[in-house]
Amino acid sequence: MQTSTSASVTTRMPVVFLSHGGGPWPFVEMGMRARGGMDELEAYLRSVGSLPRVAPKAVLVVSAHWEERVPSVMMHPHPPMLYDYYGFPAAAYELTWPAPGDPMLGARVAELLEASGFDAAADSERGFDHGCFVPMKLMYPDANIPTLQLSLKQGLDPREHLAIGRALAPLRDEGVFIVGSGASYHNLREFSSPGARGVSETFDTWLTHAATSSYEQRAELLTHWQKAPQARAAHPREEHLLPLMVVAGAAGEDPGVVGYSGYFWGAHTTAYHYG
Repeated sequence: MQTSTSASVTTRMPVVFLSHGGGPWPFVEMGMRARGGMDELEAYLRSVGSLPRVAPKAVLVVSAHWEERVPSVMMHPHPPMLYDYYGFPAAAYELTWPAPGDPMLGARVAELLEASGFDAAADSERGFDHGCFVPMKLMYPDANIPTLQLSLKQGLDPREHLAIGRALAPLRDEGVFIVGSGASYHNLREFSSPGARGVSETFDTWLTHAATSSYEQRAELLTHWQKAPQARAAHPREEHLLPLMVVAGAAGEDPGVVGYSGYFWGAHTTAYHYG
């Protein structure tokens, strides 16, 4: 019994919530690096691929940039690129990251969701959006690990997304690395403004307390995140925060730790690791 438990601990995949920054920023000159923090965030994202103790069999990315009526799973065996941004140099629309998809894992994700009472849908055409391919291109530049995305559920109910994460937790023991890709601060109108630093630091202080609390307290705090100081100033719309709810649900009893703390375009941003 002891050997089995030890093996489970060794091979269980971590779960991570990270900031993917803005647009195709690491790969295209955007005149923003002078704002500070971008080199540090890029270096952190490059390190995330080495977090699992053993190489993952696949990566499941929950991106802030995909919402559907029901949780939807990417099923394309060779997902195309989805350049879901505008106004960038031509090179931004020539980026590639040709990782294979994993329809069998997609079916497993749908199975777990449906077993937990969620309707689930399959999307055979969806490509990698920048919430996925930007961090993954840094984490796994060889694009050799099967990768698929799971959408957020419209309505952005934090309780539902915590439950989605709990439903997906068994994947961690099946070699799947779950990554929530969003941002701890996302107010597009205020990035780089004088007030962004203070607002983001205040909200991040609360969010770090919530994300690193015990399992029960973590779920309660994240469910009611709108009560946090500067919550709506940091997230006028919460789609970039909801991947954290999925990650926190999948984390189970694992304690949370700060994986990265720094700045991006004048705002504080934090990443959280579990397991």
